[in-house]
Amino acid sequence: MSSRPGPSLQRLIKPTLNTPFHIDLDWWKRKGQDLRAYLMSHLCPEHRERFLAHPEETEIDWVDPETAEVRRVDGLWHILLQHCSRQPDFITPQTPLTDAVFRLLLVNGNQPMTPRQIAQALQKRTGRWEDPQKILQTIGGRVVHQGIRPVLE
Repeated sequence: MSSRPGPSLQRLIKPTLNTPFHIDLDWWKRKGQDLRAYLMSHLCPEHRERFLAHPEETEIDWVDPETAEVRRVDGLWHILLQHCSRQPDFITPQTPLTDAVFRLLLVNGNQPMTPRQIAQALQKRTGRWEDPQKILQTIGGRVVHQGIRPVLE
């Protein structure tokens, strides 16, 4: 039996500015949403076209530059992290806040980030300052945006 609170219990816990958030991959499954299709919407135009033309190609061989070890990795995640996220228009001052947070979490390898860390990362990346309290109100409320949820352990 898992010690993590279930979705209904999570709604009772009020996140704070120090609560870490991540993209809850299980949320996408529970909601019957297609995470891969949503991830494709974040690809740069060049790679979006390529993935739409060959949607069956989900895994690729990747050579670790440190160890030269060859591993099978999800091609979509890989190209998002290694190419698209490095494009200057991946996150801009005009990117809607929920998209910007989602993309920051992607860039961060879905490692949890607090609203304060998200605000700092947004400012560093785009020069855009968002009040951490506004970020918390946006992603920490009752409505879950794009699977962005608090990490509760």
